[in-house]
Amino acid sequence: MGAPVVEIDPPKGRSQAAKDLFSGAAGGVAQVLIGQPFDIVKVRLQTTTQYSGALDAARSIYAREGALAFYKGTLTPLVGIGACVSVQFAAFHAARRWFEQRNGTRPGERLAYSQYYAAGAFAGIANTVLSSPIEHIRIRLQSQPHGAGRLYAGPVDCVRKLVAHRGVLGGLYRGTAVTLLREATAYGAWFTAFEWMMNADARRAGVDRKDVPGWKVAMYGGLAGEFLWLASYPFDVVKSKMQTDGFGADQKFRSMRHCFAATWKADGPAGFWKGIGPTLLRAMPVSAGTFAVVEMTMRALS
Repeated sequence: MGAPVVEIDPPKGRSQAAKDLFSGAAGGVAQVLIGQPFDIVKVRLQTTTQYSGALDAARSIYAREGALAFYKGTLTPLVGIGACVSVQFAAFHAARRWFEQRNGTRPGERLAYSQYYAAGAFAGIANTVLSSPIEHIRIRLQSQPHGAGRLYAGPVDCVRKLVAHRGVLGGLYRGTAVTLLREATAYGAWFTAFEWMMNADARRAGVDRKDVPGWKVAMYGGLAGEFLWLASYPFDVVKSKMQTDGFGADQKFRSMRHCFAATWKADGPAGFWKGIGPTLLRAMPVSAGTFAVVEMTMRALS
């Protein structure tokens, strides 16, 4: 007999994938609205040296650019991250069901944690085709100068100029290789950590998955967010550097490998962890909100 169900309560019937997608989209909107102010501080710390730390960056952004600056570039992730989180949850559950069929187990029975990791990594890989250009646009908008020095009028102008520089693959999709590594590592860790904590709680309490209280879902989701970033942050630093790099004569990094080497040479191991403080602060409420909203939406749809 398998252990209690540990995944986000999966809806039944032929519309299951559509419900996975819809609930993921709702979670993605919550993720962006909660996390965007933290994210802009993270990107500034990763890509510039003008701030002494997270608080200095936040104070400087507020003083020079106003409160609305913390939501720079929000439109793109608000639409895009909703789509990304939809894909993440739908792909994770599809991979989970594939493993259940392969193992010959009944739906809801526990998988090996290596299989949960593989399902999460698959979700990250599937998500990359969306997340790479969406995050590239967001990072360009977040890191551009304020006021008269603005480089892009908005998301559409940013896409147009990126494509004009190096085409779709070399411009819009710059940094996709390291994004793929980050996404696979991050979401493998994210889903595995969440499933482990939910499974342990359900086993201790002797209850079914659907009976785990919502506040615990949020708490375990928040903790899973910490695992996500600790597992993948060095890849994220390199991705941010590549996606804020110039073009042509202004380009500093020839490739992902060159960016890793240049970061190590300039700052040593610490260079791969710049901005980790605000990122971990952001991770707890963002990931908690994502899992809580996905859970509530799935329960409402079931």
